[in-house]
Amino acid sequence: MADKWLFDYDTIQGEPHAVQAANINPYLVDGPDVVVVKRSKPLCAVPEMVYGSKPTDGGHLLLSNQDREQLLLVEPQAEPWIRPFLNADEFLNGVERWCLWLKDCPPQELRRMPEVLKRVEAVRQMRVASVKAATRGRASLPMLFGEIRQPGSEYLLAPAHTSENRRYIPMGYLPASVICGNANLTIPDATLYHFGVLQSTMHMAWMRAVAGRLKSDYRYSATIVYNTFPWPAPNAKQQNAIETAAQVLFDGRALFPEARRVAFLFEQYQKMLEQA
Repeated sequence: MADKWLFDYDTIQGEPHAVQAANINPYLVDGPDVVVVKRSKPLCAVPEMVYGSKPTDGGHLLLSNQDREQLLLVEPQAEPWIRPFLNADEFLNGVERWCLWLKDCPPQELRRMPEVLKRVEAVRQMRVASVKAATRGRASLPMLFGEIRQPGSEYLLAPAHTSENRRYIPMGYLPASVICGNANLTIPDATLYHFGVLQSTMHMAWMRAVAGRLKSDYRYSATIVYNTFPWPAPNAKQQNAIETAAQVLFDGRALFPEARRVAFLFEQYQKMLEQA
């Protein structure tokens, strides 16, 4: 039987070095042929995770800061129907973006906003011209996102894609007024304990082992990563320690609202988790 070799890299840009393996499994590591299978529901008793809402709008319902300002100059009555919008890039990098969220907008109110109606009509035309039957079917409701899964209360957000250079995938709580796009996942009923476990080294190690990749970047998913994760069963003291450590992380973030990389906070948080 031919020898088996894996090529490891100290860094993504580094040179490879060969390591002999007894067996190369589907995850390209030396180990048995064990594969994590997709699950539609979590393995353990935890809240469900779902994708955010998908615009399918050709960009016409989404607004930059400049788009928002220009729209409000000519149509100030549109302000109640403009919401902050987050996809992964906006969440991870602090980019401001907005969307027209017309889910509860009365028809008579919409008719009083001709500039908004122009955008709605552009969405309709885009959907009608689509090669996908499902998209064409949504042309009858062009004022709405193509898929709506916005939580009705505060939710925990996890970006679906993030750099392999991050030790932890940043996650955070958002109010229901912030519209979550489908490049993120949400957990509407996540507690401080759930947040603490998801931000732990243990969960990050699981994610690195089983998650998909886009180039070398991580692709976090509900079906492969979250739903298959074997959650710990801590006693009351351990759970309280996890919740306390998670709160420390939030308190640290509050001290640096403009900071996007505060690695020392994660390091201190991890030390607390290890002592739990």
